[in-house]
Amino acid sequence: MKHSITVLLALMLCTTTYAQFQVSASGGYAVGSAGMKIGEIQSVNQTENTYGSYGEGLNTQIRGTYFFNDTFGADLSLGYLHGSDQTVSEINVPGVEVDAVARARAFGAAVSLVYKFNNNVYGRLGALVKLGGKTEAVAYQNMVMSDEQAAGLSAAYGTDIPSGSSFETNFVEDYHGQFPLGFVAAIGYEYPISANFSVFAEAEYYGISLKRKDSEIVEFDTSIIRPDGSVAVSGFYSLDNLPEGTNKTTTYVDELPSDNTDSSKELAVKVPYSSFGINFGITYKFKKSSADTTR
Repeated sequence: MKHSITVLLALMLCTTTYAQFQVSASGGYAVGSAGMKIGEIQSVNQTENTYGSYGEGLNTQIRGTYFFNDTFGADLSLGYLHGSDQTVSEINVPGVEVDAVARARAFGAAVSLVYKFNNNVYGRLGALVKLGGKTEAVAYQNMVMSDEQAAGLSAAYGTDIPSGSSFETNFVEDYHGQFPLGFVAAIGYEYPISANFSVFAEAEYYGISLKRKDSEIVEFDTSIIRPDGSVAVSGFYSLDNLPEGTNKTTTYVDELPSDNTDSSKELAVKVPYSSFGINFGITYKFKKSSADTTR
C-alpha cells in the first residue's frame, strides 16, 4: 500500500513539474468532406443532384490545453459553426419557381489528446459532440395559379386577381438532431511571438453525422401576387393558418407501419456535418510551475 502511494505521488510530482496550461482562440473556414446528396436542381431540360455537408462554413473556437509534460497534453474546446447555405431544392420550370436552402447554426465541444512533435508542430485527436443548435431551412416558392383559381379568389376576396397571378410563399423550418458523437483530428504549426503568446495555423478534420429528431416550421407566409408584382391578398396562409396537409411539427422515427396515416411522422435520415478546414488563432501560455523553470 505504501509502495503504491509512493508511486502515485511520484507520478503526480512528475506531472506537476512539467505541467503547463494554455488557452487559445481561433477562427477559420471549413469545406464539406465526404458530401452526401442534399437536394436537387430541376429545370425544363434536366434534373441534377446537389451534394454537400452542413459542416461547411465559418467557425470559431475557444480551447484550453493542459500539458502533462513537454510532449503530451489534453484539451477541451468549445466552438460555434455558422454554416454556409446548401441547396436543398431549386426549381425553375414554367409556372413554378422554388429556391430552398439549409444551413447549420450549431454549438459543439471536443475533448482531445495533444502531441507535440517538436516545439512548433503538434497534432490533436479526440471526440466531438454537438451541444446545441439547429439546421435552418429557408425556402421561397412561387406558383402561378390557374385562371379558375384567380376568378374564384377574386370573387371571394372582392379584389382584382387577374390571370397570371401567383401564390408566393416564404417559410423557415428548424431541424433538430439526436445527440451525435464524432471525431476530430488536426495538425498545426505554432510560432512564438513572446514568452507567453504565440500564433498558430492548423488543418482540422471533423467526422460527424447528425440523425434528425424533429423539425418545426417557425415562419410561414403565403400571399397572392398579381403579375405586375403588387400584393392582391396578404397573409393568405400563415403560421396559424397552414395549408391543408402541412404540419407545423414533424417527428422523425426509425420505423413506420405500412398503413401509417400520420403525416407528422417521417422516417429518420442522417445528414452530413463532416468537414475539412483551416484555422488561425492566438495562444496564451501561463507560466510553468516553478519546478519546471529551475530544471
